[in-house]
Amino acid sequence: MSIQAGVGMSKNLGSHFDAGYEAVAEAASKLGERKPDIVFVFSSIKYDQEAVLKGANKAAGGAFVVGGSAAGEITSWATEFDAVNAMAITAAPSVRFFTGYGEGVSKNSSKAGADAAKAVLKAAGKEKIGLFFMIPDGMTGDGAEIVRGAQSVLGENFPIIGGSAGDDYLFKKTFEYYGDQVFTDAVVGIGMAGKFSYGFGIRHGWEPVGLPLKVTKAEGAVIKEIDGKPALAVYEGYFGKEASELVKEPLARMAYTYPLGMAVEGSDEFLIRDPVVANEKGEITVAAKIPEGSSIRLMIGDREKAIGAAKWAAERAKEQLEGAIPRFILMFNCMARNKLLGVRCHEENDAVNTIIGNEVPMIGFYTYGEQGPLLGKKGTPAYFHNETMTLVVVGD
Repeated sequence: MSIQAGVGMSKNLGSHFDAGYEAVAEAASKLGERKPDIVFVFSSIKYDQEAVLKGANKAAGGAFVVGGSAAGEITSWATEFDAVNAMAITAAPSVRFFTGYGEGVSKNSSKAGADAAKAVLKAAGKEKIGLFFMIPDGMTGDGAEIVRGAQSVLGENFPIIGGSAGDDYLFKKTFEYYGDQVFTDAVVGIGMAGKFSYGFGIRHGWEPVGLPLKVTKAEGAVIKEIDGKPALAVYEGYFGKEASELVKEPLARMAYTYPLGMAVEGSDEFLIRDPVVANEKGEITVAAKIPEGSSIRLMIGDREKAIGAAKWAAERAKEQLEGAIPRFILMFNCMARNKLLGVRCHEENDAVNTIIGNEVPMIGFYTYGEQGPLLGKKGTPAYFHNETMTLVVVGD
């Protein structure tokens, strides 16, 4: 018997419990007589998160539920908002899933990532994990440190893939699902063991504009000065707005198509860091640390290049299967790509489906950060990304 997956979705805002139940029930129904081993669920925060998870667990029939809140829900057939989506997966006899979590991302991001990885390894016991999925909080802590924490346990080049939870572009609070528990400020980890194949596809398509800039003062994920001036001056000049205007609401709402990029050895693309918020001092908090002394560039998004990046990612993921039959796709797609593409966002999904196979079940969500190796290269370290199409296809 092979790995099998089914996808479901609900937009039942009248009953949040039923929305969770309906999405999972639809996904599970596509498995026929087989029962799911694990269920991924992603939801708009327009739904009561506890109610959604209760409904999802009732429909899951004992299968373990993982997931989180989103900034948009993706399935094989549509990109939706204000929805709950689910993927039910039944593994082949030789494949197992193991789960764990780490808390306190805001206090110690690295420890939270490490704790999630340790918990998964403990659950696996003597079984060897071959692939690690992570769903971290998207609003607290340092995304890059979460990844490094997991790597400290699993190994620097261990295959890690995932996406950070969102909250419908409010940039206030995100949620992570683990069994029947709703967490915030946590990392959920899922390990996959046994005989299976997988392929990564990771690319963004954003390009640098203007001259190189230097981070002259920074502390953690806070950039204080760029080229000796308050960091926010970069965006004041670009948007023609005073700093006082740019701090009134999350900077991410305005600057999502103009992130910061830094060169990384081994990639022909810049590694992107999203600005999240700014303060009256002109300091910018980014989604993950940019070290002091780094050379950075202002980046700009282009619709055609973004769609081209999605096609490239799908092609690489399919190649890495090396002839194995694809069974399911998990897509972790940055919220900025949705904002850039607008009504054309479905073109990314269509491209992935067409290249990997229209019959292959796919689920995903719009994230506040993505995790995976540069350009999806196997055997290389995972990084924290922004603005990036990130997907994994699993086959047998």
